[in-house]
Amino acid sequence: MRPADAIDPAALRRALVIKLRHHGDVLLASPVLQALKTAAPAAEVDALVYGDTAPMLRGHPALAELHPLPRGGRHASPLAHLRAEWRLLAALRARRYDLVVHLTDHPRGAWLARLLRPRWSVGFERDGAPRWWRGSFTHLARQPRGTPRHTVERHLDLLRRVGIHPTAADKKPTLFTAAATHASADDKLRRAGWQGQPYAVLHPGSRWLFKAWTAQGNAAVADHLAARGLAVVLTAAPDPAETALLDAMRAHTGIDCIDLRGQLTLEELGAVIRQARFFFGVDSVPMHIAAAVDTPGVALFGPSCDIEWRPWSERVLPLASLDFPCRPCRIDGCGGSKRSDCLTTLPLARVLAAVDQVLERHGRP
Repeated sequence: MRPADAIDPAALRRALVIKLRHHGDVLLASPVLQALKTAAPAAEVDALVYGDTAPMLRGHPALAELHPLPRGGRHASPLAHLRAEWRLLAALRARRYDLVVHLTDHPRGAWLARLLRPRWSVGFERDGAPRWWRGSFTHLARQPRGTPRHTVERHLDLLRRVGIHPTAADKKPTLFTAAATHASADDKLRRAGWQGQPYAVLHPGSRWLFKAWTAQGNAAVADHLAARGLAVVLTAAPDPAETALLDAMRAHTGIDCIDLRGQLTLEELGAVIRQARFFFGVDSVPMHIAAAVDTPGVALFGPSCDIEWRPWSERVLPLASLDFPCRPCRIDGCGGSKRSDCLTTLPLARVLAAVDQVLERHGRP
């Protein structure tokens, strides 16, 4: 059944999807592109994202144009930033969108829905939202109250609100990797010591280290994967805190790892994870990449909600503590301490059992 104010997909010529958030959030927005293309095959579907997150959507088969937005003008003078903003607005206006889909509560999306004057626009209904927010959209999608919903489904609820219901195939996040990216990733792997053997990717960190497990636990997983016949490739962002975590982990492991920390672009990280036999990490963008490229693995969850953010794949197992009824608390460590007891006390035996379960069920020959 369709809402009374449903749009006509056949009338769609161009649509703009706006997702101004972090890398994993942007990757989980990719099903919206596919669902729009399935419903309106002749339409051109564009996306507006922060420039540093653009690799999450670049090359997507349903995408016509990708508009990168500099994040806060960090690398430009105020005048240059203002000129870039005007150029972006002019480029968006020139596309003459029929539909704008705004996937967050960011005020910029609401203003663009006004400035671009599409025939239809849809955003989330917000409790206590000012009148200008409600007046910025032709349609508002209701959100569940008190019950978590996966981020992919929340994104797609905006399309459901305008009468476009995605198929099951539309819901899978998609990450495109170019052949040149595979070549450069392989080159970096070989220069780090890889000799073509099957490997697992271990990405223990996150930009928010209260989501991370212990160095000793990660070292034990690395040793376990090596005992299962896999080389261990370490990846991490070029961040001092993540570097310190890997240094501590390597001090506790008895194997030689292929260390690629801080050396990979996002696209190369996707290529390295795509050809891995296994992935181990936490709730962060590499976990979502593993799910998108069908690499089996285990991902640890602490304060964040695994219902909202679990990997969209049956091949990647989300694992969380059963002993902390307070989780998911959604705060930055217990009491804001940056340390999450639900993670630091996660039993090693349970983690290794999950690793073995996934390897037995989904391990690649």
